[in-house]
Amino acid sequence: MKDDQSMNGVISNKIKIEETLKKTLEWAYDKALVPGVSALDSAEELAHKFLQQAGTLPEQVDSLIRRQNARTASAGFVGGLGGFLFMPVTLPATTSYGLFLQIRMIAAIAIMGGYDVRDENVKTLVLACLCGNAIKDVFTDAGIQTEAKLNQKMVRNIPIEVIKEINKAVGFRLVAKFGEKGGTHLGRIIPIAGGLIGGTMDALANHVIGKVAKDVFIN
Repeated sequence: MKDDQSMNGVISNKIKIEETLKKTLEWAYDKALVPGVSALDSAEELAHKFLQQAGTLPEQVDSLIRRQNARTASAGFVGGLGGFLFMPVTLPATTSYGLFLQIRMIAAIAIMGGYDVRDENVKTLVLACLCGNAIKDVFTDAGIQTEAKLNQKMVRNIPIEVIKEINKAVGFRLVAKFGEKGGTHLGRIIPIAGGLIGGTMDALANHVIGKVAKDVFIN
């Protein structure tokens, strides 16, 4: 009986984590595209700012990633929360803000590559980049050949069934990676929490995600 109750509790916690994560992903994506949500640029504004810099497109993207790494590792990370509106009450502020920063960076890279981040297929790939190097497994599980370089035509033509499989795989991997076993505390659901976890680890995680986004969106 106790085993059944324990199993039910684990399943219930997992469902709560999945629901909270999905809600927060949607929130962060929407806010990353809207100017004026915080003191930070929107994804589009950020993309245009780095496109105006000297250098090739890959060099401009690398510059953007380095800048975001520095912001992530900064001891003043939590200071950026001031004036940040409409944060989900179900997650700690630093968690929601960290997720927002990562999605904003990925979306900016996609824009720099010429992609429409309001397209649902592109949105799916942006969120998939949060899986870091595991994105290859996500694509493989969904039937996308990782040997072939994605391009805008291929992205536009990804069938809805495949998009659903990618979304499912992304949710599964993020929950497995960041959800705490046996509990509903989600304070570490995203590997960015300013000085609470460690600026160096945050910057490394952000760097990996940025490089993955570059591989996906910059041809």
